[in-house]
Amino acid sequence: MTEHPHYSAEEKRKRVFAIISASSGNLVEWFDFYVYSFASIYFASQFFPSGNPTAEFLKSAAVFAVGFLMRPVGGWLFGRIADRVGRKKSMVISVLMMCAGSLAIAVLPTYASIGVAAPILLLIIRMFQGLSVGGEYGTTATYMSEVALRGKRGFFSSFQYVTLIGGQLLAVLTIVILEQFLTEPELKAWGWRIPFVIGAIAAVVSLMLRRSLHETGKAENMQNKDAGTLAGIFKHHRAAFITVLGYTAGGSLIFYTFTTYMQKYLVNTAGMPVKTASVVMTGALFLYMCMQPLFGMLADRIGRRHSMMLFGALGALATYPILAILRGNNNPVFAFALITLALAIVSLYTSISGLVKAEMFPAEVRALGVGLSYAIANAIFGGSAEFVGLAFKNLGHENWFFVYVTVMMLVAFLFSLRLPKTPSYLHTDH
Repeated sequence: MTEHPHYSAEEKRKRVFAIISASSGNLVEWFDFYVYSFASIYFASQFFPSGNPTAEFLKSAAVFAVGFLMRPVGGWLFGRIADRVGRKKSMVISVLMMCAGSLAIAVLPTYASIGVAAPILLLIIRMFQGLSVGGEYGTTATYMSEVALRGKRGFFSSFQYVTLIGGQLLAVLTIVILEQFLTEPELKAWGWRIPFVIGAIAAVVSLMLRRSLHETGKAENMQNKDAGTLAGIFKHHRAAFITVLGYTAGGSLIFYTFTTYMQKYLVNTAGMPVKTASVVMTGALFLYMCMQPLFGMLADRIGRRHSMMLFGALGALATYPILAILRGNNNPVFAFALITLALAIVSLYTSISGLVKAEMFPAEVRALGVGLSYAIANAIFGGSAEFVGLAFKNLGHENWFFVYVTVMMLVAFLFSLRLPKTPSYLHTDH
C-alpha cells in the first residue's frame, strides 16, 4: 500500500474517538432494523395468520423485503443531505426515524385486534424504517472512511460492520434471553414487543453520541454544484457506480443468506429447534463480529482488491456445498462450524466494503454514490434473500436458491476485477 500516516497523538485520539462514536450509533440503528427478522418467528402468526409456518414466514419475509425497497430512496435522500449539508446531520436524522419506527411496531395492534389493517400498518412502518436505514450505510461508511487513520483504513473502517453485526447479534441475543424467561405462547402473545421497546430507548443514546461528532464534510465540497446530485455521479463516475452495484449484489445476498435468513433455514429446513437455532446463530454472529478487524488488517496488508477477489472466488466455490450440507444436518455444533466458515469468507467483503465503495467517489458525491449504489443492490438482492429462499422451498426446489447465490458470487468476483489496484480518492481529502 502507498499510504503514509503523519498524525500527532492528539489527532489520532480524536479520530479513534470519532470512529467509536459513529460506530456506536450505527450499532443501535442496525439493532432496530434487524430485530424484526429475528422476532418474526414469534409475531408472524399475529399479523399473517394462516396455520402454515412456511406461509407465515414467507409473508413476514416479504414485508422485510419491502422495507429494503425503500433503501434506494433513503440512499438518495440521506446521501444528498450528507453531501450538501453534512454527514453529521444526516446520521442524526436517520437514527431519529429508526427510533420512531421501532416504537410504532412495539405498540402496533395485531390482526386479531384490527384485522387487515395490522399487516398494512406493519408494512408502512417497515417502509419508513427502510428509508432510514437506506441512508445509514452510505453516510456512516463515508464518515468512517474520512476519519480513519491512513495506513490502517481497512482496520478502522471494519468497525462499521463490527457494529452492524453487533446490532444483529444483540437482536438475536435479546430473543435468546427472552426465550429463557418467557414461554413460547407468551412470546407470541406480547413478548415479541420487548425488543422493539429496547431499540427505541437505545436510539436515544445513539442520538446523543452522534450529536458529539465533528463534521468531516468540507464547505468547498458541499458548495460544489455537483454536490449530492445524480448528475454529479453519472456525468463523471458512472463506471464506479456500476462496479459498486455489481459486487454489492453478491455481497449483500450472501451476507443476508448466512445471517438473517440462516436462523429460519436451520428451523424450517434442517429441523432444528427454535431455541437451539437462536443459540447457534448467537455464537456464529459473535465470532463473525470479532473477525472484522482481523480481515480489515489483512486487507491493509494484501490490498482491498485482492480481498474482494478472494471473497468472490471462495464464495462461489463454497456456498452450494455449505448450504447443501446444512440442509441435511441438525447437529448444532456442526452447523455452527459450517456457518462460521461461511461467515469467514463473507468477512473478506464486509470488513472493507464501506471503505472500498467510499474510495471510488470524490468527496462532493461520496455519500450519495456509496449510499445509492449500495441501497439499490441491497434492496434487490439482499432484502429479497429470505423471500427467495423460502419461495424456492415452497416450490419444492430449495437447491435452486443455492445455485442462485453461487451465480451471484461469480458476478461479485467478476466485478471485483474492475476495482482499481490503487484507490483514487481519500488520500488527500482528510
